[in-house]
Amino acid sequence: MENHTYKKIELTGTSNKSLEDAVENAIEKASKTVDDMGWFEVIETRGSIEDGTVAQWQVVIKVGFTLK
Repeated sequence: MENHTYKKIELTGTSNKSLEDAVENAIEKASKTVDDMGWFEVIETRGSIEDGTVAQWQVVIKVGFTLK
């Protein structure tokens, strides 16, 4: 098994639909510029409220990727 070195970055994803969609949006956007992403962890969840309902989900995640 090969040894690896990883780096973590923090991202905030948003969605009008769900927490899961917010995570997927953040990862999809980051994958356009960050290679070799391998895992994520949810750090924080929050959202905004308009007229007594959830208007938007916000999820802060840390994403780990392998350094080349």
